[in-house]
Amino acid sequence: MDPDRDWKGMKKAGKQLFQRLGDLRDVQIMMEWIEKLEMGRNASSEDKAVHQNDQLTLEGGAAASAELEPGDPAQSLMNILNARETQHKHEARAALEEFDRKQWLKWSRSLPARAARIRPGSAVFKHLALERWVAARELHTRAMRNRSQVAFHTLRIGIKRFRYIVENFLPEEHRLWGDDLKHMQDLLGEVHDLDVLWATALSCRVFGDEESRKRWHGRILEERSKRIEEYREKSSGSDSLWNQWRAGLPQGKQIQEIATRRLKLWAKALDPDFAHSERVARLALELYDGVSSLGLFRGHGGVEQNGSGDEARPSLYLAALLHDVGMSKGKKGHHKESLDLIKKHGTPLGWKPENMARAGVVARFHCGALPTRSHKALRDLLADEQKMIIRLSAILRLANALDAEHDGRIRNVKIENEVGIKRRTNGFLRRPPALAKNEALVIAAEGYSDGTKTAQAVAADRYLLETVLRRPVMLKGMPGSGHPVSRSRAKISRLKTL
Repeated sequence: MDPDRDWKGMKKAGKQLFQRLGDLRDVQIMMEWIEKLEMGRNASSEDKAVHQNDQLTLEGGAAASAELEPGDPAQSLMNILNARETQHKHEARAALEEFDRKQWLKWSRSLPARAARIRPGSAVFKHLALERWVAARELHTRAMRNRSQVAFHTLRIGIKRFRYIVENFLPEEHRLWGDDLKHMQDLLGEVHDLDVLWATALSCRVFGDEESRKRWHGRILEERSKRIEEYREKSSGSDSLWNQWRAGLPQGKQIQEIATRRLKLWAKALDPDFAHSERVARLALELYDGVSSLGLFRGHGGVEQNGSGDEARPSLYLAALLHDVGMSKGKKGHHKESLDLIKKHGTPLGWKPENMARAGVVARFHCGALPTRSHKALRDLLADEQKMIIRLSAILRLANALDAEHDGRIRNVKIENEVGIKRRTNGFLRRPPALAKNEALVIAAEGYSDGTKTAQAVAADRYLLETVLRRPVMLKGMPGSGHPVSRSRAKISRLKTL
């Protein structure tokens, strides 16, 4: 939503620091689990008979581990972890000293102001939360299917990401869901901690005999199974937490509408004249609908032959909205930059990846070199896809030319050849026939007049559409349409005369 590079800088700095602190955290968590597991063992009747004087409370330090009886796996592992903890503390201290606090303070002043542009609790943040919900839900399905350690660990990360969006940007939902989200994350976090503890114990070879190894493994599996079962109970059934969370997030058509708002927020931050792009998008759709209604695209690139026409219109709309985001890198070559930025942005939930991919290529050809099948951006695509992109590029070029002066002079367009074509026969609406061979496509544009820079741009940029349609394309002004400012001045002049 906000392409400012400081967000990535802040994220990278925080990630680097936490990664260097992560080893220390893992060691300390394992030491806490040894204490819990040993206390559980001593509380059992069997071990009370064998270790009557072994009631221990480990504090994670060397003194606590010294109280354990010699040869005990817990003592051996605690000694190893104590040594690691000392080493990791030195590394953590060095990481903290190297951390750029001044830069972090700058970000803490500038980035909250940027974040405040979007109100917490807004539909945009709900859409972002829905994306995280969908991703986490897929991880949940995978984990319930194969129940592997990796699957449960990635599921925990997915829930954590969903939870952080809710916690930071959706105050009302956090009030309702916060405790459950944290509990589910904690359950899976403890499962991961137990897996790490067992793997560490095996790698350190702390078990002197098979009996102690089985006892530890059984205890860890017991604690692990309890948490997985509790998670499963809360996440299954029609009233599961997953369904409760989903019910509070965008539904149906809202998803794509809000996704488009997110794209517009992103484009506004990059496009120096986003109002121009919105006008171009409107004009492009009017041109596309008019040309399509005449059947001029039928059998031309497979639009109506294979049903891909439904995919062409949304792709054109996205391409028109985003065609100038590359201006953020400078005017020269901005059409190429637009393609790269759209590729990197990814696809928001509600839009199809193929729509975004196609939109990027169409935006690439809104100006500059004409698209050809041999062009590197097109040569690896299927023939029908190439034709569709060239056709949409032709529409976008003309729509962009109609607002060449960025003044909104052209307010709407209409295909004049449509007039009188649609008629009912026996109660049925007849399909408009295609234009006669070589018959010109006549486009009437409100606000268009000859001799302007816009007219010059149109004269140059209609060529690709003429090539695609294999017929001339003529632009004319609508009768009495004129520019609104010009009409107002003329009206005032007539009043003065009277």
